[in-house]
Amino acid sequence: MSLLEGRTAIVTGAGRGLGRAHALMLAKHGANVIVNDLGSSASGEGADQTPAQEVVSEIEKMGGKAAINTSDVSDWSAAKQMVEQAIDTFGDLHILVNNAGILRDRMMVNMSEDEWDVVTKVHMKGTFAPMHHAANFWRAQEKAGKKADRSVINTTSHSALFANIGQTNYAAAKAGIATMTIVAARELTRYGVRLNAIAPRAQTRMTEGLRELTEEQERRRAPEWIATLVAYLASEQSAPISGRVFEAWGFGYSVIESWQHGPQMEASMDPTEIDAGVKKIVAEARKNAGIDRGQELDP
Repeated sequence: MSLLEGRTAIVTGAGRGLGRAHALMLAKHGANVIVNDLGSSASGEGADQTPAQEVVSEIEKMGGKAAINTSDVSDWSAAKQMVEQAIDTFGDLHILVNNAGILRDRMMVNMSEDEWDVVTKVHMKGTFAPMHHAANFWRAQEKAGKKADRSVINTTSHSALFANIGQTNYAAAKAGIATMTIVAARELTRYGVRLNAIAPRAQTRMTEGLRELTEEQERRRAPEWIATLVAYLASEQSAPISGRVFEAWGFGYSVIESWQHGPQMEASMDPTEIDAGVKKIVAEARKNAGIDRGQELDP
């Protein structure tokens, strides 16, 4: 029996890059897949159903089952209709992979209101809306006695968790997704739903030109390394793993540890008395981690 046989998945932003790799990997291992992609540019402009349709065709050629969806996942009603499409087409929904996203990078002082709004909307609302509607279906299923393993895999980013400059909009949205995942994992466990997030490092149209890569680095940034972990987390085999954020790329998978309580001092009602104490606990605390393993940020 295949790892995901009999399971139905939605993958958002599945027309290109990581999303395409996720959809193909899930289908390869037996899942029915709703291939969602608006078909916009990397900055979120325009629409084209060709990329999503090409992925559907690839899945069908390998003997799998798939259907196209070209909805804007940040649209509340469209996200609901996408969930309903999965249920109507394949009879159930077990897996939701929230991958859709765009970039409009700029230093904070130069960023426009629109650049902030559209990026946070696509990433945060575009993750929350499908999750909300899927969770309502799963709650109804659980209350009706229809138990099943259900899995959500969200997409966060190193830019958010390790403070990459020039991306305050993107980083804020992606950090929100990481925390949203952990909170929702606690809320939805009663309905048999597991939630995890990945912080991928891949070479896609979203990351082209950011840095020069060696041949080996480029190979290790192929999206399929990340799609492998996504397929595993989507499977019943990965239970009971939930509420975790994973770093994923061809050089390995690791758990990104969340906020921890650090050094502490006594509180005061007088701001003139706390200078030495605050500086002491800051000096004792670990520095914020940078994107590269072992890197520390100052400040």
